Order: sequence, then structure tokens, then C-alpha cells
Amino acid sequence: MVRVIVLTFLGTLITGMPIAFVLGVTAAVALTFWGRTPMLVIAQRMFTGIDQFPLMAIPFFILAGEMMNTGGITRGLLRFSDALVGHIRGGLAHVNIVASVLFAGITGSAVADTSALGSILIPAMVEEGYDVDFSAAVTAASSVVGPIIPPSIPAVIYAVTAGISIGGLFLAGFAPGILFGIGMMVVAYFISKKRGYPRRETPITLGQFIDTLKRAILALVMPAIILGGVLSGVFTPTEAAAVAVAYGLVVGLFITRELKLQDLPGIMIRAGLTTSMILLVVACASILSWVLSTQKIPAQIAAFFLSLTTNPLVMLFIINIFLLFVGCVMDTSAAIIILVPILSPMMESLGIHPLHFGCIMVVNLCIGLATPPVGLCLFVACGISKIGLEDITREIWPFIVVEILVLFIITYFPAIPMFLPKVMGFY
Repeated sequence: MVRVIVLTFLGTLITGMPIAFVLGVTAAVALTFWGRTPMLVIAQRMFTGIDQFPLMAIPFFILAGEMMNTGGITRGLLRFSDALVGHIRGGLAHVNIVASVLFAGITGSAVADTSALGSILIPAMVEEGYDVDFSAAVTAASSVVGPIIPPSIPAVIYAVTAGISIGGLFLAGFAPGILFGIGMMVVAYFISKKRGYPRRETPITLGQFIDTLKRAILALVMPAIILGGVLSGVFTPTEAAAVAVAYGLVVGLFITRELKLQDLPGIMIRAGLTTSMILLVVACASILSWVLSTQKIPAQIAAFFLSLTTNPLVMLFIINIFLLFVGCVMDTSAAIIILVPILSPMMESLGIHPLHFGCIMVVNLCIGLATPPVGLCLFVACGISKIGLEDITREIWPFIVVEILVLFIITYFPAIPMFLPKVMGFY
């Protein structure tokens, strides 16, 4: 059975089939080969996989991000980011990174970050004299921060799958996200200095800074509402996401007044399309995860890893390398649903706190969003900048190396990601 699953998965993946269908076809072939379960189970498991109240947070977070973006918040964040770091060598590259960190608190999606910020910043950077492949690489690499800093869609899926606190996992993502931003800014500075990329020469007055801050605060209040409500127990993460939608609607319609009623159908359609792609992957991954569990394959995989070592530090290194490879070839949501039931209990048995390992796994797999061959952020950035995958791949590796370095820092120094969860009583 294991051989059938592996060969079917790899065969369909190589053909370029969408990952959701790869997972579904693999599960269907496995059930056919097994011959003891009716195919009706596929539909049942797909429904069961997404019939969970916390997963309703996903469409709400996506919808809130779409409303804030259409409501002019993105431009406000860009102006504020420019006021903060535009004067540094390679100013627009730093603006790109800082804006991604700030934008992460709105959408929880790397692809939304790449699309919203890239459509504005990539043409602006090229016009200012930055190489187009570098501009696209900075955009794709910095967008990885989107699903790490809360609210985070992968964190919601992980927490639901592992049965741990969504709020605690949200808090654990702050430190890695900020370290990602700092590390990428260092890389961007040295590259910009070497290539002579420009910076903003005109100083920002105090009045201008305050004006940009006022607009940015409208966006920064959203994650405060989400986390504040969840951590205080006022509402659940799903309810917090719904409140974020209401906040985005009010801000766009009555404060910035850039969101119009006629924009709402388009916003709903875009949010619906994005949500459907994510939940289809979740549903199909649930089928395959169920097939694996019925064949006791998770136990076999766990036994294999434990046969290599029982040292938690060595095991963390092995798992990180394994997940980095998985992130290069599999969708983040699918990888979480399939691998969490295997890896999370095993790591907990070795003394690794569930929130710490959850943070490690989410950060690790999110790096895959900006790595070939299936990194979605790469393809979005390539589409905006009209360059080939090989061009952006050549420029993005310095940023990926820094992100992997941060990954190992939070792996072996758990006090860094676990500081906020510990302060708030989750650890």
C-alpha cells in the first residue's frame, strides 16, 4: 500500500496536476487498491475534513484582507513604511519588506501579500532603477512573513489539526516574523549597496510622518482587535475574523471612503475563489490523511524517524530538513494536515512543546511558498514582473538562506518564539 501511495503521489505531481487533485487521486487509487472501503468514503471524508467551526476563520480573514486592500489601506501602509525606512540604501526594497510585515497582520496569506504589494512596488522599484528580478525576489521572499505573523491561515489549520490553542500559536509567530523582516533587510541593504540601488533623498517632516501614521493605524488596529479579542476570551478566532471583516467594511466605507458598495461583489468573488482553493486542498488532504491512518502508516513513519535518533536536538534538525524538502513540493495546508498527526505526537514524546513545534512547522513550510518548484509566491511575482522562474530563483536565494537561518534560531532557542505565549499563559 505504501508503494502504491508514493508512486501515485509522485506520478501525478510530476505531471503538473494541481496539488488538491494530486492528493484526491492518490487517496482514490489507494482505496481502490485496498478494495475494502466504498468510494463513497471520499465524499464523506472531504466534507468531514472541512466541517470544523474554527476553519470558518479562513474565509473571514481572506475577506477582511480584501476589504482592507480595496479600502486603500495598502497604500497607507506603503507610505508609512517609506517614512520609516525609505531613507536607507535600497529604500524601496526595505519598504517592500516592512510593508509585508505590516500587511501580514491583515490577511494571513503570503499570496495576497505578494499580489497586493507586488502590483504596486515591483513597477515602482523598476522605475527607480532596481533590477526587475531583484524587485520580484524581494517581494516574494518578504511575503513569506504574511502567514507567520498573526492572523495566520496555516496556523489556524495547524492548531485545528493538532488540537492546540490558535491564540497561543498566533503569539508564537510574532518573533519569527520580525526576525525574518530584520534578516531580509540586512540582505537587501548589502545587495543594494553593492549594486548602487537608490534611496529616498528627501527627508520626511514630523507632520508628514504623523499623517502617514494616522492612515497606517487604521490597518494596525485590525490585528490588535483579533488578538486582543481572542486572548481576552471575548470571542473565538472565528468570531474574531468576522469582527475583522466588519471593521474592514466600516473603515473602507466610512473612514477612508475608498471602498464603494459596487466593489463588494468583486471582493466577495475574489475571497470566495481564494477560500475555495484552500479548502479544496484541506478537504483532499483530509482524505489522504485518513487513508494513511487506516493503514497505520503514520506509526511506521514515526518508528522510522525514532530509529534514527531519540535525541530531540538531532531529531529537530532531521525534521527541519525533511520539512524544507516537503515545502518545496507540497502545498502548506496539505502538508500540515497530512504530517501533523505523524510528527506532532512524536515530537511531544521527545519533550518538544506542542506550540514550539507548531511554530517551527508553520515557519518551515511557509518558506516553501518562496522556493521552487511549487512556491506560489514565486509564480505570482513572476506574473506581475513578467520574468521567468529561473530569473527570480537566482535572486531569491540570499533571502531564503536568511529565512532558513532564522528557522534554526527559533528551533534551538525556543525562548524566542515562546516568550509571548509564556507571558500570556499558554506555555
